[in-house]
Amino acid sequence: MSVEIRVCDPRADGDEWNRYVDRSDGTNPFFRAEALELQAEDTGSTPHLLAGFKGQEPVGLFPVFEYARGPVTGAFSPAPHSWTAYLGPALLNVDKLKQRKADRRIKRFLEGCLEWIGEEISPLYSKFVTGEFDDVRPFVWNGYDIEPGYTYVVDLDGTEDELLDGFSSDARSNIRNADDDRYVIEESDADDVERIVERVRERYESQGQPFGLSTDFARSLYETLPDGSIRPYVCRVDGEFLGGILVVESDRTRYRWQGGVKPDADVDVAINDLLDWHVMRDGLSEGIDEYDLVGAGVPSINRYKAKFNPRLVTTYEITAGAFGIDLLVDRYQKHR
Repeated sequence: MSVEIRVCDPRADGDEWNRYVDRSDGTNPFFRAEALELQAEDTGSTPHLLAGFKGQEPVGLFPVFEYARGPVTGAFSPAPHSWTAYLGPALLNVDKLKQRKADRRIKRFLEGCLEWIGEEISPLYSKFVTGEFDDVRPFVWNGYDIEPGYTYVVDLDGTEDELLDGFSSDARSNIRNADDDRYVIEESDADDVERIVERVRERYESQGQPFGLSTDFARSLYETLPDGSIRPYVCRVDGEFLGGILVVESDRTRYRWQGGVKPDADVDVAINDLLDWHVMRDGLSEGIDEYDLVGAGVPSINRYKAKFNPRLVTTYEITAGAFGIDLLVDRYQKHR
């Protein structure tokens, strides 16, 4: 039996789509219908929520954003320059299949999605960025270019002491020797979501780099997604906000989405070490399996992330189409 591709409406079919999102191990809160709507609104694109079925059994999800301006047509997942974490395809009901059947089902699901994208969007350029999705062979077989990316993931298992013992000596020292009376780390509110994003924006601008994440979009995600999906962890020293991390949380993973920039103030507290430790410690106590540090491709940042004893995980950037179209999309985003 072939895999049928159905298109869900983010509003009319949102509850049904979200049930599938909750059942897939390869999704995160950015897959939810309300988050996809916010991404589309923020980037001026049209969302298409593709779901694959074998009979009545859901086998996969693939949210795709159609971008069209004049002669430029693109298919993206996530939306172009939305600054969200991974999207791309995600699977359901595949883990228990034997390898031969799993391979066939994944191939049929992805080829059905790619056929739909080709017929309904006809993109000049396509770009998909995956997270927990390893089998990208069907994209290769259909002429897409695959570029590996990397992230660091910390496994949250054992006890707090065992987790901490795996850190580098300086991280252990910074955490164990911090004066508890000097600082407070807590999960905060929507106002601190904006403060964290603004702090990241200032850091990017100081380095002459563009930063496209709007405070309105981040706050809307926090206010719209289910409680606990976006967790703003903040650090205050002597009552002053000095830094924070926006954590995205699924059933099994916490993602270090935004934040963790070097504080402006000169204080004798290792703010980011303590922030990351509290995020991991709380995740461990709540039964979260892992902490994705979101990125391991920038040498200057890798040294910091590597001290938490992570494992290296491969992600993929999947592209196809006319060279230079992505530059036109980028130019549009910078001037919109």
